[in-house]
This record gives sequence, structure tokens and C-alpha cells, in this order.
Amino acid sequence: MKNDAFTEETNAGFTEETNAGFVALIGRPNAGKSTLMNSLLGENIAMVSQKANATRKRSNAIVMYKNTQIIFVDTPGLHEREKVLNQFMLDEALKAMGDCDLIVYLAPVTDNVENYEKFLKLNNSKIKHLIVLSKIDQVSQEKLFKKIAQYNQFSDNFEALIPMAVPKKVGHEDLLKTISKLLPKSPFLFNPEDLTSELVRDIYAGFIREGVFENVSDEIPYESDVLIEKIYEEKNIDKIIATIIVEKESQKGIIIGKGGESIKRIGKYSREKIEALSGKKAYLDLQVVVKKGWSKDKSYLKEVGYSS
Repeated sequence: MKNDAFTEETNAGFTEETNAGFVALIGRPNAGKSTLMNSLLGENIAMVSQKANATRKRSNAIVMYKNTQIIFVDTPGLHEREKVLNQFMLDEALKAMGDCDLIVYLAPVTDNVENYEKFLKLNNSKIKHLIVLSKIDQVSQEKLFKKIAQYNQFSDNFEALIPMAVPKKVGHEDLLKTISKLLPKSPFLFNPEDLTSELVRDIYAGFIREGVFENVSDEIPYESDVLIEKIYEEKNIDKIIATIIVEKESQKGIIIGKGGESIKRIGKYSREKIEALSGKKAYLDLQVVVKKGWSKDKSYLKEVGYSS
């Protein structure tokens, strides 16, 4: 997958002084981190859902801005540890914070600043960070100014505060410009034409999980996962064989649905996302299997990649 943002102007970065680095997107569950990353990249590669805790693993997007290569790292939301899987998700976010060059803390304008105070306690390495105050188009100017004033009490802790309305791309340029100034001088770390260093199978698995989240209600999305078994790439079509894992027989029935209607909706949703990214037709073969207690089984989680 190639990065359309790579231009002749960007190519000058190979002869001029360049900046590059990793930027962790941090915030509470459902703060909009994946949406922000997709918007900055200009492609949908990260799973997005209105339901909290949809993101389970780190993923990245390579965004070129003038002579700077920014590797955004999307992370699971900061939340309390519950199941073994939740502990893995929190650890993923904390590791991303420790490994990055800069942190972007995403704070919807309607959030309480107590969430930010919790983040400050978790940032043990004292990595430099800036605040993105998102969803500013959803409140009045008066409320926006009051919220900015609340965060300004912590101004000694952050490098900058940037108001944004992500869907309208308000604040995009300010964010990229600010990040560019804060990242270290460095050669580009990846091919500037690449969108991500993620494996295609991980991106496709995320799309199918998104299909489950968007088409099945209640607890089932949180007790399900997706494994890509095989991908057969042909000139005009990709054939993808995948397994949806659930914890109970009753959940399997709901995923499949009466007459297979539910699994068809999940497949259609996922296939459209895959085709939009790949630019080719996709054939999707989905199976559903029951693995009781998979989200609490450390050995199984390690087997399917939920282990560092």
C-alpha cells in the first residue's frame, strides 16, 4: 500500500535535513484515536467503532509532512485492567508511550480533565506530549474556551494544546506542523511511499472485527476475535479465509444469524472496507468457531499474538 502524500517536494527530504519519529496516540477508550490516525493518513487502515475498547493492538500509519516522516502509533484506550485481554491492551498502550519520541494525548472537549491527570501519572518516562482537544465543533465557543482554560492549568506539562474537529480536518495542519518541530533530526525510518508497516493480514482482521462490532450488539464483539487463516492474492481479486472466534455456542448462533443473515452483513461490511483499501475485488470466506474462555487464557492469547 503506497502513500499518496509522498510527492516530489517530500522527496527533497532525502537530500535536505529531515525529521522522523514515532508518535503515540493516547487517550481513554473511544476517544477517537483510530479516527484521527485514519484522517491524518487519508486512508482507513485502523479499525473504527463507536463502541469502546475496539482497538486491541498497536498499529501504525506513516504520514509524510514536508521533510518529516511521522509514524503515528494507534493504541488501545487507557482503562482499568479487568480480563487478561484487558491487561494486554493496557500494557500495549503503556509500552507505546515508553517507546515513542512524542505523545499526542487525545481529549474530546466534553471529557473531564481528570482523565488527563490520570495520564500524567502513567507517563512515567516523562515523554514530551501535546494535547489534541477534539470534537470542538460539538460545543459553543464559550464552552471551548472554558475547557482550554482548564487544561492551561497544566501548561507546564505539555508542549502545545491544539483544538481540532477531525472530520472537518480543522487543526490538521497545526498538529502536523507542531509534531514536525518536536521530532528529532533523523533520516526517514520507512519508505516514504508506504502507508504502514503493518501486515496486510492484521489490517484485514481489524476490518472484520469492525464488521462484527458494527453489526452485532451487546457483549459479543468484546468476546470475539478474528484470525486470518490464508490470503490468496491474484491480479484482480484477493481471496481471504478468516475465522471469527467466540466464547459461547449461543454467540456463534448470533454471529451467523437466522439463515446466515448476520454473517452475510458482517462479510459485506468487511469486504467493502478491504476492497476500498486494496483497490481490488475481495472474496471473503468467514467461519465461526467456539473457543471457551479464550480471552482469559494466557497461552491461547500468546498463540494468537496477544503477547509481547
